Formats: sequence, C-alpha cells, structure tokens
Amino acid sequence: MAEDATHSAADAAHGAADAAHSAGPGMPQLDFSTFPNQIFWLVVTLLAIWLILDKVALPRIAAVLAERQGTLTNDLAAAEDLKRQAAEAEKAYDKALADARAEAHRIADETRAEIQAGLAEATARADEQIAAKAAESEARIAEIQASAAQSVEEVARDVTAEIVAAVAPGKTVDANAINAAITARMRGQA
Repeated sequence: MAEDATHSAADAAHGAADAAHSAGPGMPQLDFSTFPNQIFWLVVTLLAIWLILDKVALPRIAAVLAERQGTLTNDLAAAEDLKRQAAEAEKAYDKALADARAEAHRIADETRAEIQAGLAEATARADEQIAAKAAESEARIAEIQASAAQSVEEVARDVTAEIVAAVAPGKTVDANAINAAITARMRGQA
C-alpha cells in the first residue's frame, strides 16, 4: 500500500504538472514569445484599415462634404438673389403704394372740388328758391295784412255804427263821420 500511496501521489503531482503546463504561462497577449506575431498582425490590421479608409470611406466622406459645400454655396447664392429680388419687390411695392396714395389724394381733391361746386350751385339754387318763396310769402302776408286791415275797418265801422245806435237810440248815425274817424284811427292820426 505504501507503494500505491506513492504511486497515487506521483500521479497527482504529474496531473498537477500537466494542468499547469496546459494552462500556459498566463494570458497569451502578455507572453513575450508571441510579441513578434502579435506586432505583425497589428501592422497588417492597421494597414488594412488604412487602405479601406483611404480607398473607400474617406473618398465618400470627401464627396459628401464637397456636395454639401456646393449645396451651401448654391443656397447662399440663391438666398442672396432672393434677397435682392425681395428688396426690388419692396421698392416696387413702396413706389406703387406711394403712387396709389397720390392718385387717391388727387381723386379725393377732385371729388371734393366737384362736391363743393355742386354744393355751391345747390346752395345758390336753394337761396334763389328761398328768396322767391320769401318774396311770395311777404306779398301774401302784405295781402293778408291789407285784407285784415280792411276787414278790421269794416268790422270797426259796423260795430261803431251799432254802438252809436245803441247809445243814442233814435239819432241818425252819420256814416261819413264814422268812416273818417275809423280811417284816422287806423292810420294812427287820432
């Protein structure tokens, strides 16, 4: 059994040595014996990346940037052109607006002058009509006053004759004396 124990201890040591040998010295990236191989593949990879960038990616990026710059330049030129056109349109609008205002003022002045002339003419006609109607009214008033005065004289003669007849019954009333007294009184002589 001692031999078995020795044998098993030797197998265990051998198994541990195999396990340590198969695990290697540690991480392969840190193994100095593989550095030349790693450096070679690093250079190959960097060269491949550089070639892909130089031949494929960078030309595409440069084309996109150039196209974008061209678009920006064209857009800026178009914007300048539109700005110039807008300024010209604004000037034309301002001129048209000023012309329209001047025309509106001219039309308003002409219309005002026409209205004033029509108003003066209508006022003159109205004044003539009023003067004619006033003259006609004054003539009618004079007729009415004359008629009223005549009527008052007649009524005064009749009333005076009746009053005298009532005050002095049986006496004859002198119509000429009554007429003369009433005429004098009406004219303000009495």
